[in-house]
Amino acid sequence: MQQLQPDALTKIDYPDSDGQPMADNTKQFRWIVVIKENLELLFANDPEVFVAGDLLWYPVEGDNTIRQAPDVMVIMGRPKGDRGSYRQWEEGGVAPQVVFEILSPGNRFGEMLRKLGFYDRYGVEEYYLYDPDKLELTGLQRGEADLQVIEEMNGWISPRLQIRFQMTDTGLELYRPDGQRFLTYTELGQLLDQERQRADQERERAEQERQRAEQERQRADRLAAQLRAAGLEPDDLEP
Repeated sequence: MQQLQPDALTKIDYPDSDGQPMADNTKQFRWIVVIKENLELLFANDPEVFVAGDLLWYPVEGDNTIRQAPDVMVIMGRPKGDRGSYRQWEEGGVAPQVVFEILSPGNRFGEMLRKLGFYDRYGVEEYYLYDPDKLELTGLQRGEADLQVIEEMNGWISPRLQIRFQMTDTGLELYRPDGQRFLTYTELGQLLDQERQRADQERERAEQERQRAEQERQRADRLAAQLRAAGLEPDDLEP
């Protein structure tokens, strides 16, 4: 294998876009957003888990033709932050461990076979494919040598993510380790609104308690002033 010289490497451009759309239709886009955003929330408190959607991954330095943009990928052991692309040699050599692909009518068998070969070759540990039109879910997990099909995906728990896959009559449902179902963007917005409303109510109750306490203090001060005006000290009334 020919070794590229450092000066040659510096001249190679790694584009941040492959010119392809993120999704072919609204259903595919919605699923990509649901998975990506819920995984972001799941690992929000872990600074060393990077989640990305439709981001180009370059596994090999010196060759910008070897690349893939998974619909969603999760990289554990790499810091959060914005990136134009994921250049593995700049990320400590860490490959994405988990990849999701959402199928659309435009996907072809040959294309998906090439993607499988890419993910297998470059170290993906878990690869999940979901077809929201046919309601079909396929999962692969790395075995001793390569990615192997998971025989039963209904109820499967991802070893890396600890999320549960559940197939119903209406399609795929994903569950967090705490049992909370992955929510749509609209449901997440509604949940955030409810949380804000609860927070506002708590602040209002706290303010009411503060006002009541202040009123009680003022009443006690007035009573003490009246006693002093009558020639008595409040302490004199104690037994």
